[in-house]
Amino acid sequence: MGDDAVGPWVIEELLAGWRFPENVSVVDVGTPGLDLTPYLAEADSVILVDTVKSDAPPGTIRIYERDALFRMAPKPRMSPHDPGLTEALMALGLAGSAPRDITLVGIVPAGVEMGIGLSEAARAAVPRAAAEIVLRLMALGCPPAPISAGPAASPWWETAVENPAPPV
Repeated sequence: MGDDAVGPWVIEELLAGWRFPENVSVVDVGTPGLDLTPYLAEADSVILVDTVKSDAPPGTIRIYERDALFRMAPKPRMSPHDPGLTEALMALGLAGSAPRDITLVGIVPAGVEMGIGLSEAARAAVPRAAAEIVLRLMALGCPPAPISAGPAASPWWETAVENPAPPV
């Protein structure tokens, strides 16, 4: 859905350019809603990346720390696509298994209409968001190592559109 793919793009950017310590998992969890809880439960630190609604210009990066995320009131879910992050954090908080440290690296989208491809603003934000995540991992004592001359980030869905499979 357009710029809503910015999270997976950042994951691809990270995996293409960095090698991570064994205690760090870099995972694209899609749009799991409350199914996000197993990924967050008992984790010490979590860094999420996704699009966020904001009055800022498209491509702006917004950082939300744990306290700000817990202060966000749950909203009615309008579609199965709604992430449900607040609800997942509240459920984990009640169970006593919420992450100690959680950060959302949010990118303001230009649009989230059906279609493949990021806007120029979102595409420009991808390396900046990846760099922010690397800095946060370093601050947590989990520094990734750069991969020299690694392949450029190339999400499978983008190359599948460019190079569709031949008919069978």
